[in-house]
Amino acid sequence: MRQIFEGVFEEDRRLYTLNGIPKQQLFDEELLTVDGSEYRSWSPMRSKLAAAIVKGLPQLPIGKNSRVLYLGAAHGYTPSFISDIAPEGVVFAVDFAPRVVRDLVFVSEKRKNIFPILADANHPESYYNLVGSVDIVYQDVAQKNQIEIFTKNCSLFLKPGGYGLLALKARSIDVLQQPQGIFLAAKKELEKKFAVIDYRLLSPLQKDHAFFVCKKQ
Repeated sequence: MRQIFEGVFEEDRRLYTLNGIPKQQLFDEELLTVDGSEYRSWSPMRSKLAAAIVKGLPQLPIGKNSRVLYLGAAHGYTPSFISDIAPEGVVFAVDFAPRVVRDLVFVSEKRKNIFPILADANHPESYYNLVGSVDIVYQDVAQKNQIEIFTKNCSLFLKPGGYGLLALKARSIDVLQQPQGIFLAAKKELEKKFAVIDYRLLSPLQKDHAFFVCKKQ
C-alpha cells in the first residue's frame, strides 16, 4: 500500500483510505486489510475528489485535523472518505434535500466527525453559527450560480490561507456552451478572488466536470 497524500493510499492503481470504522462498509465499497490495517476502496466514478486525484492532483490540502465545510454533500459518499482523511477533524456536510440529509444522518451516526446540516448553500449565513471558520471549503453543487455560491461561502467561512476545492459542472451552468469555455471563464472569475493553485478536467471519469484548487489570499 503506497501513500500518495496524507490519509490517501494506492494499491493496484486503486485509491483507498484508512477505514475510520473497521469492518463496516457504508456504500458497499471493498475493504482491504494490509499489514493489520483496514482500508476502504474509493471510486473516482462516484467521487469528484477521487477523480481529481486519479487525474493527477498535485496536492491535497486536507490533513488529519482539518475542519471542512462540504457543500452539496448528497448521500455522504465523498464526505465519508474525507472523514477518513481527517479523523481528528470535522466535516460539516451541507445539503438542501431533506431525503438526502436523512441519509447523511445515518452516515454521521457511524462517523462521529461528520455533522449533517439541512440548509441551502446559497444562504451561508443560515448555518454560520453551526460552522464557524474552516480550513477547507469543498463544493460539489450542481447549480447555475456555482461560482457565486463558492465565493460567498469561502468569504464567510474560509480562514486566511485556507483552501477552496471546487468541483464545477459545466452543464449546470450552460447546456449549450462548450464545457472548456465555461471552465476557462470560471477560472478567470475565480482568479479575481483567489490564487488558483490547480485546475484540471475530470473527463472521462466525471463527464463535463473540472476541479479547481483555490487558496484564499
